[in-house]
Amino acid sequence: MTLPRAYVGAMSDITSAEPPFLVAALYKFAPFEQPESIRAELLAAGEAMNVKGTLLLAREGINGTIAGSDEGIAKVLKHIRSLPGCEELEVKFSQASTMPFNRMKVRLKREIVTMGEPDIDPVGSVGTYVDPQDWNALIDDPDTLVIDTRNDYEVAIGTFAGAVDPETQSFGQFPQWFRDRSEELRKKPRVAMFCTGGIRCEKATAFLKQEGVEEVYHLKGGILSYLEQVPAEESRWEGECFVFDERVSVAHGLAEGSYTLCRACRRPLGPDEVASADFVEGVSCPLCIGEKTEEQRARYSERQKQAALAKSRGERHVGRKLASKGTGTDG
Repeated sequence: MTLPRAYVGAMSDITSAEPPFLVAALYKFAPFEQPESIRAELLAAGEAMNVKGTLLLAREGINGTIAGSDEGIAKVLKHIRSLPGCEELEVKFSQASTMPFNRMKVRLKREIVTMGEPDIDPVGSVGTYVDPQDWNALIDDPDTLVIDTRNDYEVAIGTFAGAVDPETQSFGQFPQWFRDRSEELRKKPRVAMFCTGGIRCEKATAFLKQEGVEEVYHLKGGILSYLEQVPAEESRWEGECFVFDERVSVAHGLAEGSYTLCRACRRPLGPDEVASADFVEGVSCPLCIGEKTEEQRARYSERQKQAALAKSRGERHVGRKLASKGTGTDG
């Protein structure tokens, strides 16, 4: 099988004991005049190669995460790179020991990552990219304001030391958060932002440029590229990184992390939270035990029983999905 070229370069030290599934997190801001016209062929390309995951299409481009064999991923990426403006598609590769998705989906959206600011231009006006190898020097500078553009449940399990947490529950809240604190946030001469795979912070830099912030930077390839390329002993990253698939989180070297998902509230849970008496798989956890009604927990319990029955029959429960508080494909 032929690995994608970028994967060969980045992952050349993998041994023959590597897990069987290649995971590709991808995005590209590109002008798609009629995204609906490319949906069917893209879905067919994935299904033909038994590739699974979710891709979002909008007039501003493509975003998503897919998983499959090396050959399958390579062919789907080749198809995407043939689309207008997608020749330089941004892709981060990692591995999964089991298939992290249930099916292949291609969805049409108004935005590939929802911010709700119709006038920004993430194609023509964005901040300056910073390679992972240069990121430490930038964020170590006391004149740099570092902002985590991800949501609260993601930040809770890991972030860069000293980064500002907007405490947002969705990316659409980020513009108002910035505007409410604009005077304070502009006190430092430069702003550096980051997110999981690069897409949210790229759009956030376009927003800050529109708001009149002149010196704004973002981490190229996002946290995933940083954890892959920067040695742990040199890292400024603390904790693990939430990902939008069944692995839940990854650590340095993109190794699968230690978190699991509460399928009642959709938050990531560490080992101590899973060990709590309030954790009932698929039904409740210490973070949501006081948030859900008895009726809701009864529904979750029935859903969990159906998932267990499907597993006992060697089937995947199609109603079982990793649903984060975002779209499931946020970067």
